Amino acid sequence: MKLYVALITLSLIWGMSFLFIKVLVEDIGPWGIVFIRCTLGALTLIGIMLLQRKKLFSFSKSMPWRALVIVGIFNAMVPWGLIAISETRISSSLASMVNATTPIWTSLIGVILFSVRLKLKQWFGILIGFIGILMLINLDVSQLFNEDLVGLGTMIAATLCYGYCSQFTKRNLQGVSVMVISLFILLIGSLGSTVLMVITGEGLNVESIISPVSIAALLGLGVFGSGLAYLLFYYMIQKGSAEFATFVTYLVPITAMLWGHFLLDEYIPPYAVYGLILIFVGVFLSTRRTVKAKVQRVTGVTGR
Repeated sequence: MKLYVALITLSLIWGMSFLFIKVLVEDIGPWGIVFIRCTLGALTLIGIMLLQRKKLFSFSKSMPWRALVIVGIFNAMVPWGLIAISETRISSSLASMVNATTPIWTSLIGVILFSVRLKLKQWFGILIGFIGILMLINLDVSQLFNEDLVGLGTMIAATLCYGYCSQFTKRNLQGVSVMVISLFILLIGSLGSTVLMVITGEGLNVESIISPVSIAALLGLGVFGSGLAYLLFYYMIQKGSAEFATFVTYLVPITAMLWGHFLLDEYIPPYAVYGLILIFVGVFLSTRRTVKAKVQRVTGVTGR
């Protein structure tokens, strides 16, 4: 039950992140967004760790530093930059829809590169979830190609990064605490995005981001969309599975749509409700066995 609560909560947070990125990207640029997301997220986690009186880092040779650097680059710095770039060319709603293909890439990358075996029921659940995504655009697949192909390409590249890193994390960082993973990834993203801002000549336009709306967007992206969200994401990977964690991207278009309805009074068409039902069915079928098996393994170990 805790895993599903984490899944819904994370989808609500990340559903609004696409709106925040759209608000900010023109003023501070793609890598400026990555820098702010990572820096504010890292500061949030440091604050939590200090309140809990935990050590920020345990510098030991046994720590998988190489794996942490790889995940920091390809699960924060690069994909967040690619998403911001895509939203300079396509709508935030379309970006969230393309982002929903992440579980498909996660499963396929797991099969191809990580020797993951999926049951027929899991493949069927993935298919149902994808059909639900198509229903969100009223089965009008041609809508995807009416937008900028470069924007679509950068968004797909971001989902590939997410899919790979989810499997990589499950394989190489299982023994590392969720807090350490999240904090180290955000610090890597902050440092890397600083270098990229210098290389690309981007600079933070402070005057344009001091409005109440911009400040709210910055806090939403950094504190909630990066700091707290990563704790939830890696908790789901470790307690559930990589496939389960990335199924949050199936729900993000739904939550983005709901936020638009409640905050912007946007109309929710009936076919979107049907898509929501199919997506939940797909999540259930594709993850139920995986989560159950994980719980059984944990119970077996602690019972010895």
